[in-house]
Amino acid sequence: MNKEFFVALDLLEKEKGIPKEYMIEKIEAALLSACKKEYGNSTLVRVAIDPVKEDVKVYIQKEVVEEVTNPQCEISLEEAKALSRRNTLGKLVETEVKTKNVRRLSAAAAKSVIIQGIREGERKVMQDAYESKREEIITATVSKIFSDNGNILLETDNGFATLIKSEQIPGETFEVGDKIKVFVTEVNKESRGPLVTLSRVHPGLVRRMFELEIPEIQDGIVMVEGISREAGSRTKIAVWSRDEDVDAIGACIGSHGMRIQEIVKELNGEKIDIIKYSDVPEEYVAAALAPATVKSVEIVEERICRVVVDADQLSLAIGKEGQNARLAARLTGMKIDIKSE
Repeated sequence: MNKEFFVALDLLEKEKGIPKEYMIEKIEAALLSACKKEYGNSTLVRVAIDPVKEDVKVYIQKEVVEEVTNPQCEISLEEAKALSRRNTLGKLVETEVKTKNVRRLSAAAAKSVIIQGIREGERKVMQDAYESKREEIITATVSKIFSDNGNILLETDNGFATLIKSEQIPGETFEVGDKIKVFVTEVNKESRGPLVTLSRVHPGLVRRMFELEIPEIQDGIVMVEGISREAGSRTKIAVWSRDEDVDAIGACIGSHGMRIQEIVKELNGEKIDIIKYSDVPEEYVAAALAPATVKSVEIVEERICRVVVDADQLSLAIGKEGQNARLAARLTGMKIDIKSE
């Protein structure tokens, strides 16, 4: 039985990634729980699990006393001497418990502890795996679509996770079997609640996509300075080059627009404005208002500026429902007042 027990632990470690040491701790707790349920809560129990010898033993301990007041944890000197002449007052006398003698009710309690331990172990393994992917993109497969709330169950390399409706790009649709990219925003360390939070609307998704698609960003030549995004509609991303011979915007667009097209395709057609970052606030704000052409930018107070555009550029600078100006303000950190000349 003991050999089968350790074979099972090896399989758990191999197939589910649960460390053997972790499960041994849980099994010790399960055996302690079963014995206390069987013999009483005040019973002294020692569990000895030896992975090397593949041996599991459980002992009931009783203290040698002159007068027994609690039979669960005490034994008289006379009885102790009958077991061994070496037993003296104050010594702990151990009696091995055969686990097959544990009643079905107690065994069920032990089984419950072990099952709970396996579940906790699986969650811990998944937590560690997702933690290494925090603020990174992972590719997942659509496993199920919930019609009642629009949530999607995804199968990842580390198990299953849910992409809730509010974290999906507005207007996009999926079918079971589709492979999609999601951004890992949070990993829950608690035992309750969702294990991981996934998103397709987080600005970090766009940042990581640029890092994956643009070799110059991977190499540290082109830097991403900032991103502002309204998922499903428009994103503005500010870039600059550490090498004057490399055009940051051109590198992101790619030959015939191939690089940026791949990103736009993954984002369900979301428009992306790539602008050149500048340390000069006036230049940065003017660039951020693209595709509008700006005539002048004046800093009137700290983090507040006044922008002047031609009359025919005003609606373009503001954008539909103020979106262009709003995204530019988030990107630059400036409050922007746009006026026509």
